[in-house]
Amino acid sequence: MNEAQKGILAVVGAGSIWGLSPLYYKLLAHVPPLEVLSHRTLWSLVFFGGVLALQGRLRLVPALILSRDIVKLVPAAAMISLNWFLFIHAVQTGRGVEASLGYYILPLVVVLLGMVVVGERLRRAQGVAVALAALAVTVLSIGLGAAPVVPLALAFSFGFYALIKRGMAAGPTASVTAEVALLAPLAALWLWGVHAQGWNGIVGRNLATFGASLPDSLLLMFSGPITALPLILFSYGARHASMATVGLVQYLNPTLQFLCATLVFGEVVTFWHAMALPLIWAALAIYSIDSLRQGRAARSSASSATAEGATPT
Repeated sequence: MNEAQKGILAVVGAGSIWGLSPLYYKLLAHVPPLEVLSHRTLWSLVFFGGVLALQGRLRLVPALILSRDIVKLVPAAAMISLNWFLFIHAVQTGRGVEASLGYYILPLVVVLLGMVVVGERLRRAQGVAVALAALAVTVLSIGLGAAPVVPLALAFSFGFYALIKRGMAAGPTASVTAEVALLAPLAALWLWGVHAQGWNGIVGRNLATFGASLPDSLLLMFSGPITALPLILFSYGARHASMATVGLVQYLNPTLQFLCATLVFGEVVTFWHAMALPLIWAALAIYSIDSLRQGRAARSSASSATAEGATPT
């Protein structure tokens, strides 16, 4: 198996873990989401730190925190923590379909933020795709009588996270480790309050899950690997698979989330969701086709430039 094939498998593996993660968080539906989030933060730090230590790169984390990138790391940590919390809460409260919609529209939100915040110009196809996604959100808002808060919050929180990390020199593993390291004191404080002060219930009464049940404790500990492993796989795959493959496989995540919500959890797809989904899928099809064309054009131009440069004069 060559490196490109390994890259494809890694990207598919990452998308599959992300897409099937609702099954895991549903098992913890009886645990308050802030408690789950706190454990996810701390065990992710342990796992990421272990990986970096094995690679001999653990020193990158304090160096990154003490660098000028701290002005990006703090808001990035806030955005990724908010995204994790919203996803956990959505799955636990039977809103998995809405969560999947958020990740479907995420690529289009990133394009929109690039235009509004960075000043990037939209190509015609991108503009059509964003307009279709906006129409889908409008349909949901009118049909449900309220804005689809969960999908929009998930998409924009991760969209801003991606935007903040633009241009950051550190690799994904080191930067995410630094982010969870910044969040770890807050997570530890919350878990202390839950265990010692009963912040999840009656003051003075220990209602914490960790330590009270072996299966639940193991599940909470596993939140570290289930967070870190797909990121590491995706990082490897993105370096070795083609960008076209990476772009298309990213839709595996929300598709599996949608199937988990409807086929496993029995969530109902309303008429308005059934109206919005085809609009979103059409938008993604237009966006993906345009991205593939642009990628081919860029490779063709690069090949032509290389050939011209190699031609003797």
